[in-house]
Amino acid sequence: MSTHTTIRKAVIYTRVSGSKQVREGDGLASQENRCREYCTYKDYDVVEVFSDDMSGKFERRPAMDRMLAFLRLNPKGSHAVVIDDISRFARNVQAHIKLRETMADAGGILESPSIEFGEDSDSRLVEHMLASVAQHQREKNAEQTRNRMKGRMMNGYAVFPAPIGYTYKRTGSHGNLLTRDEPIASILQEALEGYASGRFVTKAEVKHFLEAQPEYPKDLPNGRIRDQRIQDIMSRVTYAGYIEHAPWGVSRRKGHHEPIISLETYEKMQARMTMKAMAPRRKDISADFPLRGAVECASCHNPLTSCWSKSKTGKKYPYFWCNKRGCSEYRKNIRAEKVDSAFETLMKNLTPSRQLLDIATAMLKDATAQHANRAVEKKADWKRRITEMEKQQDAVLERLVATANEKVAKALEAKIARLENEILVAQEKMGNCTKPREPASYAFELLRKFLSNPWDIYKNGSLNMKKTVLRIAFKAPLSYDRESGFRTPQVSVIYEFLERISQKREMAHLRGFEPLASAFGGQRSIQLS
Repeated sequence: MSTHTTIRKAVIYTRVSGSKQVREGDGLASQENRCREYCTYKDYDVVEVFSDDMSGKFERRPAMDRMLAFLRLNPKGSHAVVIDDISRFARNVQAHIKLRETMADAGGILESPSIEFGEDSDSRLVEHMLASVAQHQREKNAEQTRNRMKGRMMNGYAVFPAPIGYTYKRTGSHGNLLTRDEPIASILQEALEGYASGRFVTKAEVKHFLEAQPEYPKDLPNGRIRDQRIQDIMSRVTYAGYIEHAPWGVSRRKGHHEPIISLETYEKMQARMTMKAMAPRRKDISADFPLRGAVECASCHNPLTSCWSKSKTGKKYPYFWCNKRGCSEYRKNIRAEKVDSAFETLMKNLTPSRQLLDIATAMLKDATAQHANRAVEKKADWKRRITEMEKQQDAVLERLVATANEKVAKALEAKIARLENEILVAQEKMGNCTKPREPASYAFELLRKFLSNPWDIYKNGSLNMKKTVLRIAFKAPLSYDRESGFRTPQVSVIYEFLERISQKREMAHLRGFEPLASAFGGQRSIQLS
């Protein structure tokens, strides 16, 4: 070890690879104790200890920077910098060399109980060799860790930090296993299933729903959530109970953790992300204009915009108008009261008679019972489909092995991945065929309550409820003509079902026919009562 007669003081530098080692280990304390014993032997006065908890491959580290700043404020060569081992100083050859030069410029003298540092060529060679060995050990450890993590993922286990809604729990047979973190998991389940079912039309609505939940953690001030976090959540197949990681070549596979949503729900979410929203939630929508975003111009099919207009007397009036240049209705105002009144008539005439509602409810209950009774047949059908898809996958795989064309190979690989995903979805559906069905009476009661009087629910509901009613009742924006009013709407599946029953049973009555005709601009109206 080199001797410097002028050195009377020393600083100690310790380092571990991460904060987990600080919490669960004693590495920093052990390094400091060994360095203090060395300083006692050398008769150095320890004036400061600097500790980092990050990888040694980085040159810039918080404690290292503070130590260099400390050395620059003191006379050059007056302090020894004591480290336990060369691997604690750096685990990257380039970082080691740069830090040695920076430390020398700052006036620090590097010393260690494990190695004697010198300025001659032989000492430099040994030092650089040891630094190279430290780098190799770091890279080898990382490689082994990655391989173990990949192997665990191949067996269906998550290895990365638990996504929101999950936490790791130690189990006897599985080790650390993702477990639902309540109540966050249930809140997230409602949000994701709501988006897949159409309750929430856009990712913004999912975001607003989560921000309104006090128990759900926020990542921005004032209880806000980043848009990117919503995108990440909705793209994670982990929530469907599956594991995948393309960078490591781990294809999608069934995980051992409990899912928050089904794979079918996940696939619906991915498909709905590309769909045009019906009455989406917008920042400029207020309670004054609940129909904004759900009503379009009958001439150009562009969504009508809305605003408050001030008259000469200073009184404000609400208006709708088309904002598309070139349209014959461009900037021609429509009183909001007129649109709202026509919409009220439209909604009231959607209400079916009690007799028709009884028949429809009975038919739906009967269909649900038959659906449950066909569970065995459906399971066999899904099994047959899976067998067919597996045969297709094998055939494509044989073509992939035989082809030498790179473009063809990529296309075949994509097809194999698509078939693999379809097989996973089919397997999940086949498994659901054996699960006991919950009683549907509650769902039927909610449906009946809505169909009995959708206008009352809309009129008395909050803005969010109004948007929900619009999406349940109609499958496309409502076309409005400034002169004749609403055109025939594209109603949702349930109303199409009721209309077909009405036509088959010949239950249409004259009551409400003329108001409907005028509300829809003289065109054919829907007769449900």
